[in-house]
Amino acid sequence: MIELQQNNPLHGLKSETMVSELVDFYDWKILYAALRLECFNNNPSLESCLKFLKKTEWARERVESFYLYRFKSMPKGSAAQFELKPRERGFADGIVPRKPQELTVELIAEMREKATADYEEMKRNDSRPKKYGKDKPRAQDNYAQNKRSDKNRPAPSQDPSNPWGK
Repeated sequence: MIELQQNNPLHGLKSETMVSELVDFYDWKILYAALRLECFNNNPSLESCLKFLKKTEWARERVESFYLYRFKSMPKGSAAQFELKPRERGFADGIVPRKPQELTVELIAEMREKATADYEEMKRNDSRPKKYGKDKPRAQDNYAQNKRSDKNRPAPSQDPSNPWGK
């Protein structure tokens, strides 16, 4: 397992070291704008942030992903890689961390707006049938489609007193 983790910048890295590197480079405001975690906004301190991240696994994974892909500028992995937690991901031999991505609060807001616009555009262009919501066939539509047609019904008898021929 150690051999697999040798090319992961998170391997052997303590949360305290990771957060202090991020704060030193970006500052609390930029980290809050990028990650939207209240531990970076309300009276931020290294101790309170570490306490929150220790208790909250999803927040810790979010910070670790930010560290890998924004701070260390590691290349994005395959879909299978993203199924793994950030500390379990590996990178190919020879890939080394690069310079951190320069971020500002304004740049983060622009990136968020662009991502939202791209998502809305993708939703508008999605032509696949939806399984839920307004596009799902209603039960009465299925009933109408499965109803017997007139050609499958038995012919009524010629006797007016017995319309069903019984």
